[in-house]
Amino acid sequence: MSFAIFETGGKQYKASASKIIEIEKLDAEIGKTIQFKNILLLNDSKTTVIGNPNIDGAIVEAKLLDNVKDRTVLIFHKRRRKHSRKMNGHRQRHSKIQITKILSKDGKVIAEAKPIELKEKKIIEPKKTKKQKQLIAKKNLKK
Repeated sequence: MSFAIFETGGKQYKASASKIIEIEKLDAEIGKTIQFKNILLLNDSKTTVIGNPNIDGAIVEAKLLDNVKDRTVLIFHKRRRKHSRKMNGHRQRHSKIQITKILSKDGKVIAEAKPIELKEKKIIEPKKTKKQKQLIAKKNLKK
């Protein structure tokens, strides 16, 4: 099994073909292909290449699936005996990506995967009350 370790947003991630990863938020359109060139390690089924600090020419390609928010983290400050309290919340933004290709420094494809299709978000309409249904039925009878 081949994989690569790349760095983005000050963090390191292990990438293998068709794997879905949550990384720090990227400013790109959903569905676009993103290339990561800061590759620290490449592992093929036969060889392992370690960068010093990076591997020149190696690329990890990924498809941006969605930009999401993490769960809420609550921050609570209290100063004892002062009757002072403060509560804050924070939701970190992330980008979900799917790894499509891992290319070596020669440009040879080490691993490749088929990208998944993006799902379109459905708009859910609120349920109609009995009165609204009767009004619609009357309008249809008049026509």
